[in-house]
Amino acid sequence: MDMQAPIEEVKGVGPKTAELLKRVNLKTVGDLLYCLPRIYENYQTTVAIEDLKPGKVIVKGRISDLRVMRTSRRQLTITEGTISDDTGSLRTVWFNQPYRAKQFDAKREYYFTGKYELKNGRYVLQSPSAQLVQDVEKDGEAAGFQPIYGQKSTIKPQLFQKIINGMRDQFAEIPDLLPFTEHVPKYISPGARSEALYLSHFPEDPADAEAGRRYLAYEEIFELILAAKLNKLETLRLNAMPLKFEQKLTQTIVKSLPFQLTGAQRKATWEILQELGSKKPMNRMLQGDVGSGKTIVAAIATAQAAASGAQTALLAPTAILANQHFESFVKLFQGLQKQNPGMKLPSIALLTGATKCKNQLKKQIRTGEIDLVIGTHALLTDSTQFHRLGFCIIDEQHRFGVGQRQKLLLKSPEHTAPHLLSMTATPIPRSLQLTVFGDLDVSLLNELPPGRQPIVTKILPELAQADDLYPAMRELLRKNQQIYWICQLIEDKNQSQATPVKRQAKKLAEIFSNYQVGMLHGKMPVEEKDQIMDDFAEGKIDILVSTTVVEVGVNVPNANMIVIQDAENYGLAQLHQLRGRVGRGDQPAQCFLLTTSEGRPSKRLKEMEKSTDGFYLAEVDLKLRGPGEIYGAMQHGELNLQVANLSDTETITAASRHAAEFAKHPEDMVKYPELAMRIRKYQQLTTLN
Repeated sequence: MDMQAPIEEVKGVGPKTAELLKRVNLKTVGDLLYCLPRIYENYQTTVAIEDLKPGKVIVKGRISDLRVMRTSRRQLTITEGTISDDTGSLRTVWFNQPYRAKQFDAKREYYFTGKYELKNGRYVLQSPSAQLVQDVEKDGEAAGFQPIYGQKSTIKPQLFQKIINGMRDQFAEIPDLLPFTEHVPKYISPGARSEALYLSHFPEDPADAEAGRRYLAYEEIFELILAAKLNKLETLRLNAMPLKFEQKLTQTIVKSLPFQLTGAQRKATWEILQELGSKKPMNRMLQGDVGSGKTIVAAIATAQAAASGAQTALLAPTAILANQHFESFVKLFQGLQKQNPGMKLPSIALLTGATKCKNQLKKQIRTGEIDLVIGTHALLTDSTQFHRLGFCIIDEQHRFGVGQRQKLLLKSPEHTAPHLLSMTATPIPRSLQLTVFGDLDVSLLNELPPGRQPIVTKILPELAQADDLYPAMRELLRKNQQIYWICQLIEDKNQSQATPVKRQAKKLAEIFSNYQVGMLHGKMPVEEKDQIMDDFAEGKIDILVSTTVVEVGVNVPNANMIVIQDAENYGLAQLHQLRGRVGRGDQPAQCFLLTTSEGRPSKRLKEMEKSTDGFYLAEVDLKLRGPGEIYGAMQHGELNLQVANLSDTETITAASRHAAEFAKHPEDMVKYPELAMRIRKYQQLTTLN
C-alpha cells in the first residue's frame, strides 16, 4: 500500500467525498488511516432508564420534547429534551449546542452516552453524544467494543467509518515505518505498524485498542525525538563567530548592578557566555517565569558580543514589547556608564514600524555603528542589513513562524550562523523539552528576584461581583493603583457565552464613573493600541478592559489587580501568563478568576488558586490538556499528537534510545522516504533556527 497515494484512490471515495476530506487536511491514504477513533464504546453495557445510577452511562431510547431556551444572563443557550425507553424517561440537556434541537428524529432510536448527574436538584443526562441504533447494531444485536469517530466539518462519522471498513482487507499491506535496530521494545517489529492501525480501527476489546495505541504512541514520540536530534546535528555542522568570554567586563557589570543576581541568573549567564565563545552556534532557550529577570541575562550576553566586535539583534513580537526592551537596556547601560565612565558598552537603536528616519538608522546598522538593534518585524525586511551580526535574541519566539526566524538568522555574515538565544516566559514541561525541543539547550530562571510581592488568586462566581469584587476594586483604586480586566471576545458573537470587551468596558465605565476606563483589543490600529498602553503605563487609565493582547511582556508596576472573566475558557498556561501582568512592583497583587458555571470550579482553576509556580502549572496543564493544545499555543503549526502521552517516561526513554542510535547514521534516512517526509515536518515545526 502506498501511504502517499492520493485520497481519490481509496475505495468508496468519489470526487465529492475527496473534496470534503481534503478540506479537513486528509489528502492521502496515510492521512486517512491515521485519523483514529475518538473513543470506543461498548453498547452492550446499555442500562435501562429505571436502573440508572449516577456516572457515565449509555441508554437506548427515543427523544422528544426538544426545545431551545436562551437565558437572559449572558445569552447562554440550553437545549432540553426527554429520552424514553420501555422502563421510563429522563431529562437531557446540552449547553450552547442549539443545533441539537434539529438533529434527532422522534421516531428513531438512538444510543445516548453521557454523564448522569444531579443538576439543580434534578438528575439529568448531561451533554450526551448520540449514535443511531441502526448504525451500531447488527441483526438486532448491539455492537460490542465499537470505535467512534469524531465529526470532521461536514463529514459525518458514519461516512468515515464506512470508508475505513471498505479498506479493512488492505491493512496487511501497510508498510513498516520505523527502522529496526537492536535496542527497541519487542512490540516494535516487522508488521507492527499495520497491526497497530488495524487494532485501532477494528478492536474486539479494550486490550486490542491499547495494543494499537502503545505502538502508535511510540511512533509519534520517536518521530519527535529523531526530528530534534537531526535538528541538533544540522546546527552542529554550521560555523559561528566565537564571541570571547570577557571575564573582567562581566564582573564589572555584575558588581555595578543596583541589585544582586539570583543564583539562577548567575548560572544561566555563565552557561550562555561560555557557549557564545564557541565556534559552533549556540541554540539555547532562556526559560524564565514572569518577572524572573531574563532581560539582565540577555544584556550581559549582549555586552560580551559587542566587546568581540559582533552586532546583536533582539526581535520582539510587538512594538510595545520592543519599546519596553529598548527602555530597559538604555536605562541599564546608562547606569553602568555613570559608574564606570571608561567602560565600552553597546550602542543601542530601536527599529519598529513607527521609527522615524529609518534609512539613516539602517545605514548605521549596515556600517556597524550600532551594536544592538531592538525591533519588531522591521528587522526582517530585506533593506535591514547588518555589518557583523553574530548574536540573535528572539523574545517569545513562539510568536514568530519558522520562516520569519530564519530571515533574521540569514542576515549573519556569509558561511556563518549567529548564536541564538530564545527567551520565553511560557514555562515548558520537562517532557516537552526532551521531545519537542530536544535539540535545544535550556537555561532555567526558576527563582524570582527578592522584593517581588506574591499574587493572591481567588476564584469568584460571576454572581458575586457586586458583593466581593467591586469593593476590592474601589479600595485599590483609592490607593491610585490600576486594574486589568480581561475578556475573551471583542464584541458580541452569536451563541457565545463569553462577555465581550466592548460591552464590559461600557458596563464598568457606568459602575466606576469617577475613574477612567480604557479599552484595548487586537483589531485596533497599532498606533491606537500603543497609545492606550502608553496611557495606562503613565496612569492616565485606571481600569483597562482588554483581550489577551496584554498577555506577554507588558510591564506596568502600578497595576496590582487583574480580573479574568470567563476564566474557565482559558488554559492554565495562558491564565498564568495573564496573572503575570500584575505584581511587578513592590505592592501586593490580586488575581480574580470569574466563573459562570453553577457547579464547583474546575481542577484547572483550583490549581491556579493554590500555586503561582509556572513550572508546576505547566506540568499540570500538560496532563489536563495534552501536548497538542499547549504546543499549538507556543508554536506556529500543529503538533497533532493523537495518542502519545508526554508523561509516559517509559515510552520516551525507549524511543529516545532508539532515535539516538538511528541518528548516528543520518545518511540511512534515504532508505526510509516516508519517515523522512514525516520527520521533516516535525523538524520545521520544532526547530528554532
